[in-house]
Amino acid sequence: MAINLQQAIDIGKYLVTQRLLGRKRFPLVLMLEPLFRCNLACTGCGKIQHPVEILKQNLTPEQCFAAVEECGAPVVSIPGGEPLLHPQISEIVEGLIKRKKYIYLCTNGLLLEKSLDKFKPSPYLTFSVHLDGMREWHDQCVDRKGVFDTAVQAIRAAKAKGFRVATNTTIFEGCNVEEMQEFFDFLETLGTDGMMISPGYSYEWAPDQDHFLQKEQTRALFREILTPYTTGKKNWNFNHNPLFLDFLIGEKDYECTPWGSPSYSVLGWQKPCYLLNEGYYQTFQELLDKTDWSQYGRASGNPKCVDCMVHCGYEPTAAMDAMQPKNIARSLTTVFGR
Repeated sequence: MAINLQQAIDIGKYLVTQRLLGRKRFPLVLMLEPLFRCNLACTGCGKIQHPVEILKQNLTPEQCFAAVEECGAPVVSIPGGEPLLHPQISEIVEGLIKRKKYIYLCTNGLLLEKSLDKFKPSPYLTFSVHLDGMREWHDQCVDRKGVFDTAVQAIRAAKAKGFRVATNTTIFEGCNVEEMQEFFDFLETLGTDGMMISPGYSYEWAPDQDHFLQKEQTRALFREILTPYTTGKKNWNFNHNPLFLDFLIGEKDYECTPWGSPSYSVLGWQKPCYLLNEGYYQTFQELLDKTDWSQYGRASGNPKCVDCMVHCGYEPTAAMDAMQPKNIARSLTTVFGR
Protein backbone atom coordinates (compact mmCIF):
# COMPACT_ATOMS: atom_id res chain seq x y z
CA MET A 1 0.00 0.00 0.00
CA ALA A 2 1.18 3.55 -0.76
CA ILE A 3 0.51 5.05 2.69
CA ASN A 4 0.75 2.94 5.84
CA LEU A 5 -2.28 2.78 8.10
CA GLN A 6 -0.69 4.62 11.03
CA GLN A 7 0.34 7.49 8.76
CA ALA A 8 -3.19 7.77 7.39
CA ILE A 9 -4.64 7.80 10.92
CA ASP A 10 -2.17 10.40 12.18
CA ILE A 11 -2.74 12.73 9.23
CA GLY A 12 -6.50 12.30 9.50
CA LYS A 13 -6.40 13.20 13.21
CA TYR A 14 -4.27 16.23 12.40
CA LEU A 15 -6.71 17.48 9.75
CA VAL A 16 -9.71 17.00 12.04
CA THR A 17 -7.91 18.86 14.84
CA GLN A 18 -7.16 21.82 12.58
CA ARG A 19 -10.80 21.98 11.55
CA LEU A 20 -12.02 21.80 15.15
CA LEU A 21 -9.63 24.60 16.10
CA GLY A 22 -11.14 26.71 13.32
CA ARG A 23 -7.84 27.28 11.55
CA LYS A 24 -8.31 28.56 8.01
CA ARG A 25 -4.68 28.14 6.98
CA PHE A 26 -2.35 25.45 8.26
CA PRO A 27 0.52 23.34 6.88
CA LEU A 28 0.25 19.70 5.90
CA VAL A 29 3.71 19.10 4.41
CA LEU A 30 6.84 21.06 5.29
CA MET A 31 9.19 21.33 2.32
CA LEU A 32 12.48 21.32 4.22
CA GLU A 33 15.41 22.23 1.97
CA PRO A 34 18.62 21.70 3.98
CA LEU A 35 20.77 22.69 1.00
CA PHE A 36 20.49 23.71 -2.67
CA ARG A 37 23.58 21.88 -3.96
CA CYS A 38 23.05 19.05 -6.39
CA ASN A 39 25.09 16.53 -8.35
CA LEU A 40 22.82 16.90 -11.39
CA ALA A 41 21.52 19.84 -13.43
CA CYS A 42 18.08 18.68 -14.59
CA THR A 43 16.66 20.66 -17.50
CA GLY A 44 13.31 21.37 -15.80
CA CYS A 45 14.68 22.27 -12.37
CA GLY A 46 14.46 25.79 -10.99
CA LYS A 47 15.89 25.09 -7.55
CA ILE A 48 19.67 25.06 -7.95
CA GLN A 49 20.25 28.39 -9.73
CA HIS A 50 21.74 30.24 -6.78
CA PRO A 51 25.07 32.05 -6.24
CA VAL A 52 27.97 29.84 -5.20
CA GLU A 53 27.98 31.28 -1.68
CA ILE A 54 24.36 30.12 -1.24
CA LEU A 55 25.03 26.70 -2.75
CA LYS A 56 27.80 26.15 -0.20
CA GLN A 57 25.46 26.65 2.75
CA ASN A 58 23.68 23.94 4.76
CA LEU A 59 20.96 24.09 7.36
CA THR A 60 22.17 22.64 10.65
CA PRO A 61 20.18 19.81 12.24
CA GLU A 62 19.14 22.25 14.97
CA GLN A 63 17.79 24.70 12.37
CA CYS A 64 15.85 21.88 10.72
CA PHE A 65 14.32 20.76 14.01
CA ALA A 66 13.39 24.32 14.94
CA ALA A 67 11.61 24.82 11.61
CA VAL A 68 9.75 21.54 12.02
CA GLU A 69 8.60 22.46 15.52
CA GLU A 70 7.64 25.98 14.44
CA CYS A 71 5.63 24.76 11.47
CA GLY A 72 3.99 21.73 13.08
CA ALA A 73 3.20 19.85 9.85
CA PRO A 74 2.93 16.05 10.29
CA VAL A 75 4.78 15.35 7.03
CA VAL A 76 8.26 16.58 6.12
CA SER A 77 9.50 16.38 2.55
CA ILE A 78 13.26 16.88 2.18
CA PRO A 79 13.97 18.03 -1.38
CA GLY A 80 16.97 19.96 -2.65
CA GLY A 81 19.39 20.05 -4.27
CA GLU A 82 20.41 16.55 -3.36
CA PRO A 83 19.83 15.96 0.37
CA LEU A 84 22.29 13.06 0.50
CA LEU A 85 25.09 15.59 -0.12
CA HIS A 86 24.38 17.07 3.31
CA PRO A 87 27.07 15.89 5.75
CA GLN A 88 24.54 15.57 8.61
CA ILE A 89 21.54 14.22 6.72
CA SER A 90 21.37 11.05 8.82
CA GLU A 91 21.29 13.13 12.02
CA ILE A 92 18.49 15.27 10.56
CA VAL A 93 16.44 12.21 9.59
CA GLU A 94 17.01 10.55 12.96
CA GLY A 95 15.83 13.67 14.77
CA LEU A 96 12.69 13.89 12.65
CA ILE A 97 11.89 10.24 13.28
CA LYS A 98 12.20 10.85 17.03
CA ARG A 99 9.63 13.64 16.56
CA LYS A 100 7.37 11.13 14.76
CA LYS A 101 7.30 13.08 11.52
CA TYR A 102 6.58 11.24 8.28
CA ILE A 103 9.63 11.91 6.12
CA TYR A 104 9.98 11.76 2.34
CA LEU A 105 13.68 12.08 1.60
CA CYS A 106 13.92 13.07 -2.06
CA THR A 107 16.94 11.87 -4.01
CA ASN A 108 18.05 11.38 -7.60
CA GLY A 109 19.44 8.01 -6.53
CA LEU A 110 23.08 8.58 -7.43
CA LEU A 111 24.24 8.45 -3.80
CA LEU A 112 21.44 6.36 -2.35
CA GLU A 113 22.92 2.87 -2.40
CA LYS A 114 26.20 3.92 -0.79
CA SER A 115 24.28 5.98 1.80
CA LEU A 116 21.91 3.27 3.02
CA ASP A 117 24.12 2.28 5.95
CA LYS A 118 23.62 5.78 7.38
CA PHE A 119 19.92 5.08 7.97
CA LYS A 120 17.68 2.51 9.61
CA PRO A 121 14.38 1.34 8.13
CA SER A 122 11.43 3.04 9.79
CA PRO A 123 7.71 3.45 9.04
CA TYR A 124 8.42 7.19 9.34
CA LEU A 125 11.05 7.24 6.56
CA THR A 126 10.44 6.90 2.83
CA PHE A 127 13.09 7.46 0.20
CA SER A 128 11.47 9.30 -2.73
CA VAL A 129 13.54 8.55 -5.82
CA HIS A 130 13.31 10.87 -8.80
CA LEU A 131 12.50 8.95 -12.00
CA ASP A 132 10.80 10.76 -14.88
CA GLY A 133 10.33 7.75 -17.14
CA MET A 134 12.16 4.86 -18.75
CA ARG A 135 15.91 4.93 -19.34
CA GLU A 136 16.24 7.11 -22.44
CA TRP A 137 13.64 9.71 -21.40
CA HIS A 138 14.81 9.97 -17.80
CA ASP A 139 18.47 10.34 -18.72
CA GLN A 140 17.45 13.05 -21.19
CA CYS A 141 15.48 14.90 -18.49
CA VAL A 142 18.42 14.85 -16.05
CA ASP A 143 20.94 15.54 -18.82
CA ARG A 144 23.22 12.62 -17.97
CA LYS A 145 23.42 9.05 -19.24
CA GLY A 146 23.38 6.20 -16.77
CA VAL A 147 21.35 7.91 -14.05
CA PHE A 148 18.27 5.74 -14.62
CA ASP A 149 20.20 2.50 -14.16
CA THR A 150 21.94 3.78 -11.03
CA ALA A 151 18.65 4.93 -9.50
CA VAL A 152 16.89 1.63 -10.25
CA GLN A 153 19.77 -0.34 -8.73
CA ALA A 154 19.56 1.87 -5.63
CA ILE A 155 15.81 1.27 -5.33
CA ARG A 156 16.36 -2.48 -5.41
CA ALA A 157 19.14 -2.21 -2.81
CA ALA A 158 16.99 -0.07 -0.51
CA LYS A 159 14.03 -2.43 -0.76
CA ALA A 160 16.31 -5.40 -0.05
CA LYS A 161 17.38 -3.71 3.20
CA GLY A 162 13.78 -3.15 4.27
CA PHE A 163 13.38 0.56 3.50
CA ARG A 164 10.21 2.19 2.23
CA VAL A 165 10.80 3.57 -1.27
CA ALA A 166 8.52 5.68 -3.44
CA THR A 167 9.18 7.27 -6.81
CA ASN A 168 8.64 10.88 -7.83
CA THR A 169 7.87 11.58 -11.49
CA THR A 170 7.51 14.97 -13.15
CA ILE A 171 5.61 14.85 -16.43
CA PHE A 172 6.46 17.32 -19.18
CA GLU A 173 5.06 18.14 -22.59
CA GLY A 174 6.49 15.73 -25.14
CA CYS A 175 6.45 12.60 -23.00
CA ASN A 176 5.24 9.46 -24.77
CA VAL A 177 1.96 8.20 -23.30
CA GLU A 178 2.56 4.51 -23.98
CA GLU A 179 6.11 4.71 -22.63
CA MET A 180 4.84 6.39 -19.46
CA GLN A 181 2.30 3.61 -18.97
CA GLU A 182 5.06 1.07 -19.55
CA PHE A 183 7.13 2.95 -16.98
CA PHE A 184 4.39 2.63 -14.35
CA ASP A 185 4.22 -1.11 -15.07
CA PHE A 186 7.99 -1.31 -14.62
CA LEU A 187 7.85 0.48 -11.26
CA GLU A 188 5.33 -2.07 -10.05
CA THR A 189 7.90 -4.82 -10.67
CA LEU A 190 10.33 -3.05 -8.33
CA GLY A 191 7.92 -3.42 -5.42
CA THR A 192 7.97 0.28 -4.57
CA ASP A 193 5.75 1.71 -1.85
CA GLY A 194 3.95 4.13 -4.11
CA MET A 195 4.41 6.37 -7.12
CA MET A 196 4.05 10.15 -7.06
CA ILE A 197 3.30 12.03 -10.28
CA SER A 198 2.93 15.71 -11.03
CA PRO A 199 3.08 18.09 -13.98
CA GLY A 200 6.19 20.23 -14.06
CA TYR A 201 6.11 23.86 -12.95
CA SER A 202 7.52 26.52 -15.28
CA TYR A 203 10.28 27.82 -13.03
CA GLU A 204 11.60 31.10 -14.40
CA TRP A 205 15.16 29.87 -13.83
CA ALA A 206 14.78 26.42 -15.41
CA PRO A 207 17.14 25.87 -18.37
CA ASP A 208 14.37 24.31 -20.51
CA GLN A 209 11.34 26.60 -20.88
CA ASP A 210 9.79 24.79 -23.84
CA HIS A 211 8.24 21.67 -22.29
CA PHE A 212 6.06 22.91 -19.43
CA LEU A 213 2.35 22.19 -19.71
CA GLN A 214 -0.59 24.58 -19.72
CA LYS A 215 -3.68 23.66 -17.71
CA GLU A 216 -5.76 22.11 -20.47
CA GLN A 217 -2.70 20.31 -21.84
CA THR A 218 -2.09 18.86 -18.39
CA ARG A 219 -5.63 17.56 -18.08
CA ALA A 220 -5.63 16.02 -21.55
CA LEU A 221 -2.22 14.38 -21.10
CA PHE A 222 -2.93 12.97 -17.64
CA ARG A 223 -6.36 11.79 -18.76
CA GLU A 224 -4.70 9.80 -21.54
CA ILE A 225 -1.84 8.47 -19.42
CA LEU A 226 -4.15 7.39 -16.59
CA THR A 227 -6.88 5.82 -18.74
CA PRO A 228 -5.82 2.23 -17.90
CA TYR A 229 -5.95 3.18 -14.21
CA THR A 230 -9.24 5.09 -14.24
CA THR A 231 -10.96 2.32 -16.23
CA GLY A 232 -9.75 -0.36 -13.82
CA LYS A 233 -7.44 -2.13 -16.27
CA LYS A 234 -4.39 -1.24 -14.19
CA ASN A 235 -4.02 -0.97 -10.43
CA TRP A 236 -0.92 1.20 -10.24
CA ASN A 237 0.14 1.97 -6.67
CA PHE A 238 0.00 5.77 -6.56
CA ASN A 239 1.07 7.57 -3.39
CA HIS A 240 -1.69 10.14 -3.86
CA ASN A 241 -5.12 10.88 -2.58
CA PRO A 242 -7.35 9.69 -5.48
CA LEU A 243 -9.07 13.09 -5.42
CA PHE A 244 -5.80 14.70 -6.52
CA LEU A 245 -5.69 12.33 -9.49
CA ASP A 246 -9.28 13.37 -10.27
CA PHE A 247 -8.03 16.95 -10.26
CA LEU A 248 -5.20 16.15 -12.69
CA ILE A 249 -7.58 14.65 -15.24
CA GLY A 250 -10.13 17.46 -14.93
CA GLU A 251 -12.84 15.73 -12.90
CA LYS A 252 -12.21 18.01 -9.91
CA ASP A 253 -11.54 21.74 -9.94
CA TYR A 254 -9.58 22.84 -6.90
CA GLU A 255 -8.03 26.07 -5.73
CA CYS A 256 -4.41 26.10 -4.61
CA THR A 257 -3.57 26.06 -0.91
CA PRO A 258 0.00 27.39 -1.00
CA TRP A 259 0.27 27.55 2.79
CA GLY A 260 -0.32 23.78 2.87
CA SER A 261 3.25 23.05 1.75
CA PRO A 262 5.47 25.84 3.08
CA SER A 263 9.15 25.87 2.17
CA TYR A 264 12.06 26.47 4.56
CA SER A 265 15.69 26.72 3.45
CA VAL A 266 18.99 28.41 4.26
CA LEU A 267 17.30 31.63 3.10
CA GLY A 268 14.32 31.37 5.44
CA TRP A 269 10.58 30.80 4.87
CA GLN A 270 9.97 31.25 1.15
CA LYS A 271 7.12 33.51 0.03
CA PRO A 272 4.52 32.51 -1.03
CA CYS A 273 5.17 28.82 -1.75
CA TYR A 274 7.67 26.16 -2.73
CA LEU A 275 7.40 27.06 -6.44
CA LEU A 276 7.39 30.85 -6.44
CA ASN A 277 10.23 32.85 -4.94
CA GLU A 278 9.14 36.37 -4.04
CA GLY A 279 11.13 36.86 -0.88
CA TYR A 280 11.62 35.30 2.52
CA TYR A 281 10.35 35.65 6.07
CA GLN A 282 12.23 34.80 9.23
CA THR A 283 9.33 32.96 10.88
CA PHE A 284 6.51 30.73 9.72
CA GLN A 285 3.94 32.92 11.45
CA GLU A 286 5.18 35.91 9.46
CA LEU A 287 4.68 33.90 6.28
CA LEU A 288 1.09 33.16 7.25
CA ASP A 289 0.24 36.65 8.50
CA LYS A 290 2.10 38.93 6.09
CA THR A 291 1.59 37.16 2.76
CA ASP A 292 -1.32 38.54 0.72
CA TRP A 293 -2.74 35.15 -0.22
CA SER A 294 -5.41 36.74 -2.43
CA GLN A 295 -2.64 37.44 -4.96
CA TYR A 296 -1.95 33.74 -5.55
CA GLY A 297 -3.77 30.75 -6.94
CA ARG A 298 -5.66 30.44 -10.21
CA ALA A 299 -8.64 32.48 -8.98
CA SER A 300 -6.31 35.44 -8.41
CA GLY A 301 -5.49 35.70 -12.11
CA ASN A 302 -1.78 35.71 -11.28
CA PRO A 303 -0.11 34.59 -14.54
CA LYS A 304 2.45 32.60 -12.53
CA CYS A 305 -0.37 30.53 -11.03
CA VAL A 306 -2.85 30.13 -13.88
CA ASP A 307 -1.40 26.90 -15.32
CA CYS A 308 0.02 25.41 -12.12
CA MET A 309 -1.36 22.01 -11.12
CA VAL A 310 1.63 20.81 -9.10
CA HIS A 311 1.03 18.46 -6.17
CA CYS A 312 2.54 20.72 -3.48
CA GLY A 313 -0.21 23.29 -4.10
CA TYR A 314 -3.16 20.98 -4.65
CA GLU A 315 -2.55 17.84 -2.58
CA PRO A 316 -3.40 19.77 0.62
CA THR A 317 -6.65 20.91 -1.01
CA ALA A 318 -7.47 17.33 -1.96
CA ALA A 319 -6.63 16.17 1.57
CA MET A 320 -9.15 18.58 3.04
CA ASP A 321 -11.76 17.56 0.48
CA ALA A 322 -11.12 13.93 1.45
CA MET A 323 -12.43 14.70 4.94
CA GLN A 324 -15.90 15.33 3.52
CA PRO A 325 -18.16 12.37 4.43
CA LYS A 326 -18.92 11.62 0.77
CA ASN A 327 -15.20 11.29 -0.02
CA ILE A 328 -13.81 9.40 2.98
CA ALA A 329 -14.42 5.89 1.66
CA ARG A 330 -12.78 6.61 -1.67
CA SER A 331 -9.78 8.25 -0.06
CA LEU A 332 -9.13 5.12 2.00
CA THR A 333 -8.09 3.35 -1.21
CA THR A 334 -4.73 5.06 -0.74
CA VAL A 335 -4.27 2.79 2.29
CA PHE A 336 -6.21 -0.36 1.48
CA GLY A 337 -6.12 -0.35 -2.33
CA ARG A 338 -8.98 -0.23 -4.76
